[in-house]
Amino acid sequence: MDELRILVPNGMLGYGFPIEDFKRGMAREPHAVVVDAGSTDSGPQKLALGEMTCPEAAYEKELAILVPAAKEAGIPLIISSAGGDGTNQHVDLFVEIIEKIAQDQGLTLKIASIYSDIPKDQIKDALQAGKVAAMTNVSELTDEEIEQATVVTAQMGAEPYLALLQDKAGFPDVIVGGRSYDPAPTAAVGIYYGFDPALAWHMGKIIECGAICCVPAGKTALGTLRKDHFLIEPMNPNSKALPHTVAAHTMYEKSSPTHLPGPGGALLLKDCKFEAETERIARVSGSVFVPTEEYQIKLEGAKVVGYRSITVMGLRDPILISQLDDVLDYVQKQTETELPEECEQSQIIFHPYGKNAIMKNLESLSNELGHELCVIAEVASPTQEMAQLIVNRIRTTLLHYHYPNRVATSGNVGMPFTPLEIPLGKVCQFNVYHLMTISDPTAQFPVTVKEVN
Repeated sequence: MDELRILVPNGMLGYGFPIEDFKRGMAREPHAVVVDAGSTDSGPQKLALGEMTCPEAAYEKELAILVPAAKEAGIPLIISSAGGDGTNQHVDLFVEIIEKIAQDQGLTLKIASIYSDIPKDQIKDALQAGKVAAMTNVSELTDEEIEQATVVTAQMGAEPYLALLQDKAGFPDVIVGGRSYDPAPTAAVGIYYGFDPALAWHMGKIIECGAICCVPAGKTALGTLRKDHFLIEPMNPNSKALPHTVAAHTMYEKSSPTHLPGPGGALLLKDCKFEAETERIARVSGSVFVPTEEYQIKLEGAKVVGYRSITVMGLRDPILISQLDDVLDYVQKQTETELPEECEQSQIIFHPYGKNAIMKNLESLSNELGHELCVIAEVASPTQEMAQLIVNRIRTTLLHYHYPNRVATSGNVGMPFTPLEIPLGKVCQFNVYHLMTISDPTAQFPVTVKEVN
């Protein structure tokens, strides 16, 4: 095979994609359709509460297009990190959705499921044996934290996908993978067809986000893997994959631009070249993959730590805005004085949008305040009732506080929403975010295969 073509309809299953761009991609006769469905970017609540990144209807709508298209083309559809968190629960749900599509559209499918949940006893044993390591800025793991996690899953590498492709019984029509290192499915397809693993891993790193690396950013992208390089091409004819935008996306979500570790090894990009193949297709070469002596997988787990309430307040008085830090400090101290027992058990955070709310103390720009600000007061407490009580006291204290030089005698803030105190329900926290050494990267992630007629 001179080249391997992999089509990615969008960077996240459920986010939508232009059907015409997808049809253009399918007309290029790809050897596989690969789409990622997961991320921890949106926080720990998916793991802790069993939620998904997108509504079930969004997955149904897109899979109803992807499944029959891949079946008709005779190529595998590979989905990774099902549901967002990639837990066994959501792998099974995706399989149910696909079975329903097969029934509705009269399709015969072979569906493979790869499960990534890790038994808690196995983690405890590995911890006792010194085979669990904390990642940067993460506390050491304990048995207590393992138990408090709702579920623990782990990022699989390419090996489970590769094993399914190598099965003598033939490719599955659809592979639904649990939590996966994002480039893993593309790397597996590339390795299966005999291409350089380094290039396969690197191409997977780029195209797992679809055409996000293109200008203008889009959804559907085609990755073409060759002997000594790979190509990135958007399927929107008005978009371009430029060398510098593809290079920039290589660094996306990474702490180093040249050293990208993952399950089983690291991608080294010091000598990588990003060039223009055409005015709208980027060419990448020079990637190197170095296997590690020990095979490590990243564990991911989350727990419920309380309940959150917020209040949203608009500020416009320039006198108040000029002394906002002091005013919010007063409001917090006054609330803690009036509700000492409740505040002792809770956390209060102010988000003053328009004044370092995003970067906070890391803000590098000059502190020029606008004439309007939005302050969101957030409270996390052991119960929803307690969070509501504290956020109510914060709102009313700021609303009526007679700050220095105040001219008005009525309310200090405007509130755009009712209820004025908004209960947000359970608040969650990642509590397992560690590396665990394993001996068999294929057996660790069990597989089931079923025929659907």
